[in-house]
Amino acid sequence: MRDLPGVVNAPMAGIAGGALAAAVTRAGGLGFIGGGYGDVTWIDDQLDLAADAEVGVGLITWMLRDRPGLVERLVRRGVRWMWLSFGDPAPHIPVIHDAGAVAVCQVQTVAAARRAVVAGADVIVAQGQESGGHGRDNSSLAELLPAVVAAVAPVPVLAAGGITSGVDRQWAIALGAAGVVVGTRLYASDEALDTDAAKARLVAATETCRTSVFDLVRGPAWPVGYSGRAIVNSTVARWHGREDELRADLDTARHHYRQAVAIDDPDVRVVWAGTGVSRIREVLPAGDVVRAMNI
Repeated sequence: MRDLPGVVNAPMAGIAGGALAAAVTRAGGLGFIGGGYGDVTWIDDQLDLAADAEVGVGLITWMLRDRPGLVERLVRRGVRWMWLSFGDPAPHIPVIHDAGAVAVCQVQTVAAARRAVVAGADVIVAQGQESGGHGRDNSSLAELLPAVVAAVAPVPVLAAGGITSGVDRQWAIALGAAGVVVGTRLYASDEALDTDAAKARLVAATETCRTSVFDLVRGPAWPVGYSGRAIVNSTVARWHGREDELRADLDTARHHYRQAVAIDDPDVRVVWAGTGVSRIREVLPAGDVVRAMNI
């Protein structure tokens, strides 16, 4: 395994494409493509865009039951860093290791970290509840990180959740992290695959919420226990805490949501973001973000 860089981008599904991942790697970090739900054509296209930069691919583990052979296909293509999140990584780690690749496993609890290491994980990502996008309403990163580091040593641990600056990185390293995972700060980058309106919303936002309403109105359904942290907008204000009412009128809500997506209205559509979003002041090239964190 090559030395683990101090800054890694979160494999944000559909947001972290080949251009973003390559920019992170070329700036001295390690880039990951957000393969998410396993759209093979999209992943192949993004790997092509990354060209000769060394990048990994992140997948949502629970969806792999509907994508048999995907991990094998990716490592055969030459992907040497595979990131598995939100599910049991054990069935897939032998395939990754047989290809000489590295298994990165994201967890939200100490118990899950221990299980991942027993299964053969080479790197653990400790995801605090501050993280944008999907996760659990679990411990804060300040609580989770040192506990995971102690539980899995000497396996390296990356810290994820609310990381936006070099100061945050140094804080995480002081708690035992080998490096940090950066999501929202790199979502607000030139290379991220979303619209200018969504990125402007990231710059302007100050408040996030962990909620299940976007999974209800946009799909797909996630396993019990998972929710997503997103910028608070009119959809959250209307339905968070009233999910039973939303389910009762889901067809209408979904129609309204699809209309908002069609016109790219971030006051209705989801913009995933972690708690560090309030510290983002501008959209920057991804390389600049990484280099600033490595100072």
